[in-house]
Amino acid sequence: MKYDRRLILDTILYVLRTGCPWRLLPHDLAPWDAAFRWFRAWTADGTWRQVHEALRDRVRIADGRDAQPTAAVLDSQSAKSAEGGEAIGYDAGKRVRGRKRHLLVDTNGLLLHRVVHSASVQDRAGAKLVLAGVHDQFPQLQLVWVDGGYVNAVDTGLIGWAEHHEQQQIEVVPRNADVKGFQVLPRRWVVERTIGWLTRCRRLARDYERKTAHAEAMIDVAMIRLMAARLAGEDIEPEGPIETEAARRLAEDLNDKK
Repeated sequence: MKYDRRLILDTILYVLRTGCPWRLLPHDLAPWDAAFRWFRAWTADGTWRQVHEALRDRVRIADGRDAQPTAAVLDSQSAKSAEGGEAIGYDAGKRVRGRKRHLLVDTNGLLLHRVVHSASVQDRAGAKLVLAGVHDQFPQLQLVWVDGGYVNAVDTGLIGWAEHHEQQQIEVVPRNADVKGFQVLPRRWVVERTIGWLTRCRRLARDYERKTAHAEAMIDVAMIRLMAARLAGEDIEPEGPIETEAARRLAEDLNDKK
């Protein structure tokens, strides 16, 4: 190889963390075309996904959990698109033109599956894209928490679909209508914290990718970076109300176990 793999990886992580355009990379890193070529190749052959799954299992085991999760949390994030490309749509609810990131995470906030699709796709339809085939990969997964946007008085079809096709129970975590503004909701704060982790990487603050496969790969790389740091023993200070509340609750759980 002309360029060391560590240099290639450092270059990709630089783009992810700083949001730097590929063509404006510093000269002490790998040339942009070489780094992008490897990023594209590792996306196409599934390398990012394989590394992500291996690290996730190691983190769960290090936390004293089984590698196979039994419960998960589902949510989506609409991101404005800074480029053209495939699957660009308009989310009328969030008033965002771009794409929607659908995330399924375990109870620790680690990513189980992700799908990037047009922002015009409704949450109930997007949930089926994420949950389809998940039972084959996680046969012990039985419970998925969602918000009221997925199951409501208008459409409860997701509950029957998930039970019939994926053998999973969908449970809604309702929002308290009497509370105005931001509120931390049980279970749902886990996936909100994961979204906070992702948006620390400026490349994910908006959607800069022209292909949805590359957008999904950037999410994988962000989680790989986070899990590698966790396995290396690096502490990450919480930022914002969601991460601060999550850190407080986790500290309380650890004290209760002691």
